[in-house]
Amino acid sequence: MIRRVLPHGMGRGLLTRRPGTRRGGFSLDWDGKVSEIKKKIKSILPGRSCDLLQDTSHLPPEHSDVVIVGGGVLGLSVAYWLKKLESRRGAIRVLVVERDHTYSQASTGLSVGGICQQFSLPENIQLSLFSASFLRNINYLAVVDAPPLDLRFNPSGYLLLASEKDAAAMESNVKVQRQEGAKVSLMSPDQLRNKFPWINTEGVALASYGMEDEGWFDPWCLLQGLRRKVQSLGVLFCQGEVTRFVSSSQRMLTTDDKAVVLKRIHEVHVKMDRSLEYQPVECAIVINAAGAWSAQIAALAGVGEGPPGTLQGTKLPVEPRKRYVYVWHCPQGPGLETPLVADTSGAYFRREGLGSNYLGGRSPTEQEEPDPANLEVDHDFFQDKVWPHLALRVPAFETLKVQSAWAGYYDYNTFDQNGVVGPHPLVVNMYFATGFSGHGLQQAPGIGRAVAEMVLKGRFQTIDLSPFLFTRFYLGEKIQENNII
Repeated sequence: MIRRVLPHGMGRGLLTRRPGTRRGGFSLDWDGKVSEIKKKIKSILPGRSCDLLQDTSHLPPEHSDVVIVGGGVLGLSVAYWLKKLESRRGAIRVLVVERDHTYSQASTGLSVGGICQQFSLPENIQLSLFSASFLRNINYLAVVDAPPLDLRFNPSGYLLLASEKDAAAMESNVKVQRQEGAKVSLMSPDQLRNKFPWINTEGVALASYGMEDEGWFDPWCLLQGLRRKVQSLGVLFCQGEVTRFVSSSQRMLTTDDKAVVLKRIHEVHVKMDRSLEYQPVECAIVINAAGAWSAQIAALAGVGEGPPGTLQGTKLPVEPRKRYVYVWHCPQGPGLETPLVADTSGAYFRREGLGSNYLGGRSPTEQEEPDPANLEVDHDFFQDKVWPHLALRVPAFETLKVQSAWAGYYDYNTFDQNGVVGPHPLVVNMYFATGFSGHGLQQAPGIGRAVAEMVLKGRFQTIDLSPFLFTRFYLGEKIQENNII
């Protein structure tokens, strides 16, 4: 049975009796009112559009198997692999919630787009090798009737420089990199000067140079390619902000008779953009891929709410750290085959396009960390902390002219600067893909697959990322990565 609701204005107030009425007691414009009423009734008959009913197309669905919080490249990669690995097409309903569809402050779009295998940890090397293979075969992301993707990959490699005190560590790192299959060579100062005559090797004892699958690409293109592909696979998108989780709790005893509380999220509340309206979404799995703000999302789920020193009281140690990127022009600068150079001082640079332009920067020390409350650029930081190192290493940069600059966020893991991947031990259906401290973009394809494998299969299959599980924060087991640029 169809219940017809009277439109606004069809209550008793419309039929009010007042002076000057004709016999029957109704107003003299009754014929006009009848016509208006007929039109409104027709508008809500079955099969007819009704302008009076509220448009809900902007709202997320009421149910989704998986809700991914964060629509950057990591969240999109998880969505992609969930759909690629599902048992049959349409078996899993996936919703991506992103609060800013312009991505104006997203780490992905503000990245310098580098990819390298010159890490100290085997897991990071394997992740970047996986990503290099994925990016080489970017037709994975092809969509029917859509233009092909062009990542504009520049395979110029990475050149890392080490001082005398760091040379032994570099040798050790390169040994691990080669064992994992990375093509990296060691270079002496003389070899450096011969290959790159523009470089000043003062203070350089050793260098490592990536000869294959290293360089940089267009991060915006990868983001848009992933977004377009997952939409073609049926992934749903919603612009909004996650403000609440509805959970159930269960007390359990551990093997040593200690009580713990297990939580399971049943509902995600999504506040709509520029509105007080929110939509509850029932779900089975939540993926926390909220980048620099992932600790806030974890806290909403009760992560860290417990006595200090306990698993329940262990917070997600990820916070936003602001990083500057400067663009400068230097007609006499290094040529087209220049790699991304990471100096002994921590300063780095690479070419940008073909017009003698370069971009680069330097991560600040703990004492120099800028306020992350906004993305304003400190130009004095370049003048005082970056340029002197650049000019020492590349004398031609003495005459560079800064053209522009921007700032972006690292999802900085204050514990050991490595990613957090996989389920939370107590909030049993929240999974993490965050905390990569600057190398999340280049590792996104591998991370997405790893999280999808854990959700669908209950274990890591392609790359064992067990060292990146949340439990290491409670156990105090750091897996320090030495090569964070």
